[in-house]
Amino acid sequence: FWIAFFIISRIIFLFYHFDQASSLSFREIGTILFLGLRMDLAMTGYWLILTGIFLTAPVQNLRFIARLHLFVTVLLLLISVSIVIVDLELYSHWGFRMNTTPLFYAGPEAVASVNVIRLIIMLVLFIALLATFILFYFKFISKKFSSLLPLPIVWAPVMFLITGCLFIPIRSSFSVAPLNTGVVYFHKTKTFPNHAGINVVWNFFRSLSSQDGLKYPSNFFEGVNPEEVVREMMRSESPGSSLLSREKPSVILIILESFTSKIIEPLGGLPNITPRLNQLVHEGILFDNFYASGDRTDKGLIAILSGYPAQPLSSIIKYPEKTQSLPYLPKSLANLGYTTSFVYGGDIGFANMESYLTTAGFSNITEDDDFDESIDNSKWGVADHFVFERLLQESDSAKNPFFKVMLSLSSHEPFEVPMEPVIKGNDEQSLFLNSCFYTDKSLGAFIDQAKKTNWWENTLIILTADHGHRFPNAEELKDKERFKIPMLWLGGALTKQDTVIHTISGQTDIANTLLGQVSKTQSIFPFSKNIFDTRVTPFAVYIFNSGFGYIDTSGETIYDFDYKNHIKQESNEKGLRAGKAYMQTLFNDYNAR
Repeated sequence: FWIAFFIISRIIFLFYHFDQASSLSFREIGTILFLGLRMDLAMTGYWLILTGIFLTAPVQNLRFIARLHLFVTVLLLLISVSIVIVDLELYSHWGFRMNTTPLFYAGPEAVASVNVIRLIIMLVLFIALLATFILFYFKFISKKFSSLLPLPIVWAPVMFLITGCLFIPIRSSFSVAPLNTGVVYFHKTKTFPNHAGINVVWNFFRSLSSQDGLKYPSNFFEGVNPEEVVREMMRSESPGSSLLSREKPSVILIILESFTSKIIEPLGGLPNITPRLNQLVHEGILFDNFYASGDRTDKGLIAILSGYPAQPLSSIIKYPEKTQSLPYLPKSLANLGYTTSFVYGGDIGFANMESYLTTAGFSNITEDDDFDESIDNSKWGVADHFVFERLLQESDSAKNPFFKVMLSLSSHEPFEVPMEPVIKGNDEQSLFLNSCFYTDKSLGAFIDQAKKTNWWENTLIILTADHGHRFPNAEELKDKERFKIPMLWLGGALTKQDTVIHTISGQTDIANTLLGQVSKTQSIFPFSKNIFDTRVTPFAVYIFNSGFGYIDTSGETIYDFDYKNHIKQESNEKGLRAGKAYMQTLFNDYNAR
């Protein structure tokens, strides 16, 4: 009953937006229906919980149970049909499937803005869809349900178990990644078919439960124009001197899971944890005042690939309707003639990465399913040395110039690595350090092989981390040491070696700094600065769940939103004002997307 409802609702959506659906092939429409079924099963699981409870309850009043089930079914139908029908028109205006965002704009003005004919069509569709499924319920469900009651008491445990097993379609996965809208994203050039696969009822309730309607304060900064303050902070007057031997080299961006500066000796970290990286810093350009924007992979990806800062109470990657309006480094490079790809050994659906990366413009995405099953044997996916080997193979066959991004995973909990322990101990810190040693070893082997290829001399390699880590010396989340990470530029296309850049900077600056080297066009990344511009304002902002830190040449400031005040205040007055202006600009931008 419910699966039929959601499938028909999706078909109605395709017909309602026939102008876009008509350009799709039969195969694409079939893919939409097939992938969408996974989300339909999840929402069906939620709606069936009460039915399971009714069948389990030891109540002898059959008429009461039957009427109660009818009432609940009609109520759920009313809710579902309302969301489905309202979404039809909202999608035409908003360009994303309905969530709680439109609730902020609900009112007479919103209704008045809809064409009268459209309102009539929506009303007719509402009545038709609701009436059809109420009749369907009475004809095929009601009598069947009543005939089951009362269940013999011996069947109660069985029905209870069956009801409990609804968590399987609800979660839709036995892996670490719960269901998200990324599972229906398959099209790399069109947004509509990806959106059409979303179960809008699931999407709406997901947004209610995950603070999708979160609005950040508009009065955090005590000033007239925070955006003007930030524009001045980001002002770039020149791209700086060129550090590349050719205009458009190939670029490999390697993002290392949890690679905190605390494990890298040249950055003041522990010795002998990353011996290969310690050697490589003398072969390129090391940035020794570099910070992660946030504390999770999903936030790090956005900061690096979109030049967009992390948020304290949310992660924009969870909401495709917001991320689709972000600028994207892969798209910028594709416009310059680069072929783009992303290589990862894990589940690309985790944290909605799939929808983000697809929208970002990567022409090819490699994930765990693309590796042989025999090597996909850790909790998170394929071990790093196999992924580096895949990166090498893809680079060997790639069309120049190429832009490849690799995300490692072995240094993520539970720190499973296919190597005899070098760092002894079974405690969590020792396991973490050992996994970092393994990833460093895998990285070193990749660089050694890359130097022997015919593309090395024409390639820039950028090494950085997705975020820091609490180990070693587990500091509090607010401490800047938790966010300090490496960035190292290597490769045959680099004209400088054994160089250290001391400018305070962060992940969001990668986009404009790289584009400043390969292109002289105006940037579209408002939160990104060119580190090589000698007149740039040196600063970095890192953001945690309840606050943020601002670092500049005068010191560090930490603000806690729970305390509603600074909890550390080393920067001068200009620094205090700049940090709050930066956050207010971010808040305003996030709210507007």
